[in-house]
Amino acid sequence: MSITRLDPAAERKFRELLRSQEKNRGFLIAFEGPDGAGKTTQRKLFKAWMRSVGHEVVTYRWNSSPVISPILKARKLAHSLSPEEYCILSAAAFRHQLDTEILPALWSGKVVVADRFLFTALARDTARGLDLHWVMNAYLPLFWPDQVYYFALPAEVSSQRISSNKKPSFYEAGQDVTNMADPVASHKQFVGRVIQEYEALSKIFQFLRVDARQSIYEQHRAIRQIFMQGDRKSWAEWNMDAVVSWLSGTTVTPNVETGKEE
Repeated sequence: MSITRLDPAAERKFRELLRSQEKNRGFLIAFEGPDGAGKTTQRKLFKAWMRSVGHEVVTYRWNSSPVISPILKARKLAHSLSPEEYCILSAAAFRHQLDTEILPALWSGKVVVADRFLFTALARDTARGLDLHWVMNAYLPLFWPDQVYYFALPAEVSSQRISSNKKPSFYEAGQDVTNMADPVASHKQFVGRVIQEYEALSKIFQFLRVDARQSIYEQHRAIRQIFMQGDRKSWAEWNMDAVVSWLSGTTVTPNVETGKEE
């Protein structure tokens, strides 16, 4: 995906607008980790806590774009997705939700809690054999969260938790790349690859590590403590291209003082 190119005057205007809004914009938190790590449970608890202390909170769910999700579901049912196609469709879904859900909420000062984010793509797609640089290019312009909570879990525990209630689905189990007939065995092998990629990403991007083997309460308490000590990432430093691209494509002019649209 190419980055929107603007004439110099228009680009300067949008960059100034972004810097003016920095102090008023919201906070993006991503929950990442392998299957069965408890991300959804912790996301719900964190969202309830944030609301209880006065924040307006929006949830983002990975690959839930109403435009792209039906295509993905149909292709998954037919087992007709190559790793490259899976990546491209997921990138399109991410871009649609970033432009229509995530950035408008952040611009208006809301907290966005993401149940999986960009790092899900980086971990799973590279576990499927794709080159990391190629995957990152599919998601350009990149948009980074303020905080990333990584729920660390061994592959055996992940596989046990997932297979305790149901058999993993074809792509969840990674059967498209393991070529194993048994979905449980395939999932254990595939999630091991995914965890290896997560561990590498964790070191590069300095994830906030949470031991997913702890009790639900202990994890939630740890997340709250980490959040209260954390800071936001500067959009001007980390997300300038993505936000300018979004601003240039909006059909309305966001109001800098209130964060509302005019």
